[in-house]
Amino acid sequence: MRPVKIDPTGESGPTRRQTRGRAWRRSSRGLYVPADVDASDPQQRVLEAATAVPEGYITGWATFAWSGARWFDGFDHTGQLLPVPIVVHENRRATQAGYVITQERLSPRHDRELDGILGTDPTRSIAFEARYATDLADAVVALDMAMATDLVSIREVAAYTRSLNGWTGVPQLREALLHAVENSWSPMETEMRLIWVSELGIHRIVCNHPVFDLAGNHVGTPDLLDVEAGVVGEYDGALHLVGRQRAHDIKREADFRRLGLEYVTMTAADRRDPSNFVRRTQDARQRALLAQGARAWTIEPPAWWTPTTTVEQRRALSTDQRVRFLRRRSA
Repeated sequence: MRPVKIDPTGESGPTRRQTRGRAWRRSSRGLYVPADVDASDPQQRVLEAATAVPEGYITGWATFAWSGARWFDGFDHTGQLLPVPIVVHENRRATQAGYVITQERLSPRHDRELDGILGTDPTRSIAFEARYATDLADAVVALDMAMATDLVSIREVAAYTRSLNGWTGVPQLREALLHAVENSWSPMETEMRLIWVSELGIHRIVCNHPVFDLAGNHVGTPDLLDVEAGVVGEYDGALHLVGRQRAHDIKREADFRRLGLEYVTMTAADRRDPSNFVRRTQDARQRALLAQGARAWTIEPPAWWTPTTTVEQRRALSTDQRVRFLRRRSA
């Protein structure tokens, strides 16, 4: 719902008297929306901020939220609302709650009109988000989730980053790009991967990569796979704890173990304190490395398989193929 100004007639907006009642709420100075419009909805927050600063360009997480990207909900990892970042050429406005203004340079080749509001293109937007992220882990999560939209690729962001010498946060962006991947399906999977890297020094990790038996049959697509040791890593949220999904997970674990792969699960509690998950992974790796012999599995797909692990591969899919092959990714 686009915010509107006071209208003495009450036709195009509330009257001044109506704004003092419960039917309307103020979205920013001089602008109002009906009180029942959800103020926490990410797209509504973006629209309210963009309407308050019509000469500005939304950027960062807001660009992806406005495009409907799943994981850009306008909350940080602690559950706090993030302000909508807006780029302006000249700031003559006082700060208001709900958005933050930046006057960083904006080349015309990186601005866009996005469904009725001004914004920056996905490459500049995600670079901004990663540069100003709270820490390296948050920067990597932002990059991974942007890659999952297929709106940007690591190559494209890396090329843009080379033009940002001296900009705020560029060292963090560059380091985050070294850890980013194009096939993480959720922030939790990225967090799990970063734990494996930082706590255990595991670097040969593939994300949501199909695993096949030696006859070329698809066995499953684990969240993570430690290719060196042969350990599957899965994140189990609330959806995985009950009913048909739980039965599916148990069968899939058995299928992986039948090929000689070890299996370790991360839960929501492990996000708060990953120490137990780290120990479980260490134990699984030790068992896997001790038992290693001729491998009964491979990540090399057979000729008939359509790969979807990179942005470039997914962009090449037809609409029908995206529906068929990427259904689980969006579930």
